[in-house]
Amino acid sequence: MTLTLESACEMHPQVALRPEPFGALAYHYGNRRLVFLRHPDMVKVVSTIGQHSSIRDALHATGVDQARWPAFISALSSLTTSEIIRVR
Repeated sequence: MTLTLESACEMHPQVALRPEPFGALAYHYGNRRLVFLRHPDMVKVVSTIGQHSSIRDALHATGVDQARWPAFISALSSLTTSEIIRVR
């Protein structure tokens, strides 16, 4: 699924994040997928995305530089495929 800055998302309720030195491991207990989040900024966005009305608001609130937003949209879109996050 392709997300936009206006998409409202949340972390899937069956996902747990485990902090690691490189970022975090995201494990989905339902489909048993393990995903590496390789940057602390991505961990912040994924863990708080449900608290914001859009991806744009989440990126702004977590202090991600606007020049990096397209890369984050791409990464978040791939996380919907793994069911780590979902559209609300």
